[in-house]
Amino acid sequence: MESPDTALVHALEERAFNAWPARQAVLHGGWLFRLSDGFTKRANSANAVLPGASFDGQRAAAEAFYARHGQPAVFRISPLAPPAADRELAEAGYAVLDPSLVLHAPLPGLQAQAHVHVASERSDAWLDGLAAANGVPRQQWAMHHAMVHLIALPAGFATVLIGGQPVAYGLAVLERGAVGLYDLVVAPQHRGQGHGRALVQGLLHWGQHAGAGWAYLQVSAQNAPACALYAALGFTRCYGYHYRAKAA
Repeated sequence: MESPDTALVHALEERAFNAWPARQAVLHGGWLFRLSDGFTKRANSANAVLPGASFDGQRAAAEAFYARHGQPAVFRISPLAPPAADRELAEAGYAVLDPSLVLHAPLPGLQAQAHVHVASERSDAWLDGLAAANGVPRQQWAMHHAMVHLIALPAGFATVLIGGQPVAYGLAVLERGAVGLYDLVVAPQHRGQGHGRALVQGLLHWGQHAGAGWAYLQVSAQNAPACALYAALGFTRCYGYHYRAKAA
C-alpha cells in the first residue's frame, strides 16, 4: 500500500481536531494532549500534530499529564507520528486498540433526501436521541451533550424521520471547503433498512449546499457494513490510525 500524502493527512487531522474539539488541550513539542474528562478516546489522547514529530520524552510527559488529571495515558497513532512512537509504546506494554480508517471523497451532484432533516442548531431532543441511539450510558449524557456543544464551526445536525419518528442521527462539520461526517448512527431496531445510506447522502448534500467540494469521515476498520456503504458512495481510503493504551 502506498504511503499517504503527508500534506493531506495533516489537513485532515487538523480538521478532525477542530470538528470534534476537546474540552482542554495542551501542545507539547509537536504533540497535542487532548483532555475531556475521559469521554471518548478521540478527545482524551495524545496526538502528533506535525509530520514526523519527535517522540523523545513524549511518553513520559503524556503519562504525567494524564495522571495529573486522573486518567490513563492513551496515544492515537496516525501517519504524522514517527515509527519510533509505535515501537516505544509497544515495548512499554501499550496494546493496539480500535484500528480505524480515514476516508475521503469528492462531492458529485447530490439530491436532497426528503426524509433527512438537517438543522443548523442542535436541539435537546436531537442530543438525547443521538446519545440513546449510540448507546451512551444515561449518566454520561451531560458530558456527551457538552462535547457536541463545543463544536465551534458551521455544522449540520441530521435526523432521519420515518413515519414522523427519528430512526437515525448524524452530524457534519464544515471547514475550508470540506465537510466531515461524525457520530453517524442508526437506532439498533432500524438497522439494515437503508437509513444509514440516506443519512450520509443527506449530510453530504448539506455540505455541498454549504460550499464543500469534498468530504471525509472516520470509521472502524472492523466495521465491514459501514466500510462497504462508504465505498459504494465513492469514499476511498486516505490513511489509517490506531490507539495504544495499557490494559486497565
